[in-house]
Amino acid sequence: MSGRAQLMWDEAVTGYDFGPGHPMDPVRLALTRSLVDAFGLDRDIEVVAAKPAGESTLRLVHRQDYIEAVKAASLDPGAADGSYGIGTMDDPAFAGMHEVSALIAGQSVGAAEAVWRGEALHAVNFAGGLHHAMPGTASGFCIYNDASLAIARLLELGAERVAYIDVDVHHGDGVQAAFWEDPRVLTISLHEHPRTLFPQTGWPEETGAEGAAEGSAVNVALPAGTGDAGWVRAFHAVVPELIADFRPQVLVTQHGADTHFEDPLAHLAVSLDAQRAVQVACHALAHEYADGRWVALGGGGYAVVEVVPRSWTHLVGIAAGREIAPETGIPDGWRQEVFARTRQLAPVRMTDGRWPVGWGDWEAGYDPADRLDQAVLAARRAVFPLRGLLA
Repeated sequence: MSGRAQLMWDEAVTGYDFGPGHPMDPVRLALTRSLVDAFGLDRDIEVVAAKPAGESTLRLVHRQDYIEAVKAASLDPGAADGSYGIGTMDDPAFAGMHEVSALIAGQSVGAAEAVWRGEALHAVNFAGGLHHAMPGTASGFCIYNDASLAIARLLELGAERVAYIDVDVHHGDGVQAAFWEDPRVLTISLHEHPRTLFPQTGWPEETGAEGAAEGSAVNVALPAGTGDAGWVRAFHAVVPELIADFRPQVLVTQHGADTHFEDPLAHLAVSLDAQRAVQVACHALAHEYADGRWVALGGGGYAVVEVVPRSWTHLVGIAAGREIAPETGIPDGWRQEVFARTRQLAPVRMTDGRWPVGWGDWEAGYDPADRLDQAVLAARRAVFPLRGLLA
């Protein structure tokens, strides 16, 4: 294995553009890429452009009729078939939609192939993480589910155990659905409670199909308002023990930045410092239990200047083996670029000044009156006994 990390990037992914006013502004991708360069991380990580996912690859997860519907809408956005979730307020059709969605999917599939084949130890596709797309419908700003496709490709290549950790503020419903009946894939999602946020799924009781796959889906539904200490506590109270038990051959992680307190579409209160702490933890889990094989994806994130570029630049730095210290100032050249592109003032340092993040270890006990601890305990009680673990 080479040990090098790869950053999957093709400038054309910025064409994933639902139009003016849509929260999924592709400027977040362009600004992340330029911040990576501003810190010189492109010298520490191999930048690679993979091919778009072809139809045979897309069919590992998506139905043929859905692929045809996406292609048709891509050619004629005005004729989009709403029954496939295309042409809606969340997922407006746009020219070239199929091509750019397949390109993003191809970067995640390429990342998975590189890691499995030993061409890289870690691979990052921050344009990916489009975890809501279902086999036959678009959903939640997601056309093709690149995370599911990357996992499906790993299975096709011979992987027997793949773990997927999703820390986006929204439930990773599309990935859970894709592998609901497959015990080879362990899906773990930490997200805002479905009572208060789209897609209204991800209850602790959703644990996988009855039979061999029961216990292969894990959902930690966090109360609105959860901040750094609770979020990191919940992660460490559930994830490491499950990963240690499952012992994946590859770890795939989704790092939506929309848990942040400045994100306009959700209600958690997490800082960049906590997001960075969980990125570091995922990296450590990959090394401890998966021989370092780590595919890291982006996801949601709609504070496109203030949060997303910083969060995912930290992710790239961690994968590249050159972590950016939390107190690091942001290069003036990048801040000037932000203003020129967006007429917004850019942040001045790489986190929110909350490092190190303090959190209480689960083994030290829980408070039965605390809503966060109740959420953690609900997840543990739903899944841990199914896997032969103590709740």
